[in-house]
Amino acid sequence: MELKTPLYEQHVQLGGKMVSFGGYLLPVTYKPTSLIIEHEAVRNEAGLFDVSHMGSIFLEGKDALENVQNLLSNDFSTMEVGQVKYTLMCNEAGGIVDDFIVYKYNDEKFMLVVNAANREKDANWIKQHLTGDCLMNDQSDAIAILALQGPLSEKILKKLMKEEDIPAKFYTFLENRSLDGVSVDISQTGYTGELGFEIYFKNEDATTVWNKLLEAGKEEGLIPCGLGARDTLRLEAGLPLYGNELTDEITPLEAKLKFATKLKKDHFIGKDALVEKGEPTRTRIGAKVTGKGIVREHAPIFSGEEEVGISTSGSHSPTLGYPIASLLIDKAYAEPGTQLEAEVRGRRIPIEVVKLPFYKREK
Repeated sequence: MELKTPLYEQHVQLGGKMVSFGGYLLPVTYKPTSLIIEHEAVRNEAGLFDVSHMGSIFLEGKDALENVQNLLSNDFSTMEVGQVKYTLMCNEAGGIVDDFIVYKYNDEKFMLVVNAANREKDANWIKQHLTGDCLMNDQSDAIAILALQGPLSEKILKKLMKEEDIPAKFYTFLENRSLDGVSVDISQTGYTGELGFEIYFKNEDATTVWNKLLEAGKEEGLIPCGLGARDTLRLEAGLPLYGNELTDEITPLEAKLKFATKLKKDHFIGKDALVEKGEPTRTRIGAKVTGKGIVREHAPIFSGEEEVGISTSGSHSPTLGYPIASLLIDKAYAEPGTQLEAEVRGRRIPIEVVKLPFYKREK
């Protein structure tokens, strides 16, 4: 049976078209808006997403840092309190168990925000590999999360929060701040390629915070947004999705996530396998669809009669006005401008390799 976030009733009342995702019932779009309207709101004004399905797992204790270093691919040895880092969690073969972000509260407390569909898998993996004085505390069922995204998101927050309580830098967070009387943790993070914030608070405050934000953002054009826009926004921004660009068989280096994979670090699970594999022969890259049709995930990619890779995600891009796709292909064919074909339902569709991201906001 699918789970529901604390905001399920609000989504239904607002005309949310509810679908199953990661074990939860979540809105894919709302009526009378649409995916494109919601997408454009985030690019031009602001959108509000319920992301309470994401897991919140805490690692606490004197050896918390040592465990974070062992479990995760990024380097947390110089991480400061209030900093946020993107990371991968690898298996022994170098494949990806999950990707998520890490929040440092203090030297003995870290929060891992993990993908909903992987929450149980992640928790079991972490438990199996914990060492020393470190406890895992899964608070996923007690914490609600909202993502306020878009160029006007900060302006909206300033109506409800003191300026000094709003994180000023990307990938930083502030703990126990007041959002119009509600205690929240808030980070300048997001999954859309826009300026944005993610807000964490107790489940029982979810309806209050949701309504306060929507009311405060009315004049700025803030609207609720669903999974559909979340996916097209992240695809345009070149951000990977677990299960598509990232799997237990794909390595961080193949997924072009070298920045979050510190091979110079003494050790992390999967490091030895990655070093042994050496430079990957395939890579993640973008493609502009130059023919007619949409290239979604799992389409074989061809150069002439040679199969050279596979598509991992694809959609029409509302911002660019044409279809785009992300690919995992042989490096020999990854040069921008390379002409390839995607096979969709037995038909070949011309595509052209392009750099990621497809879209980057002007700062």
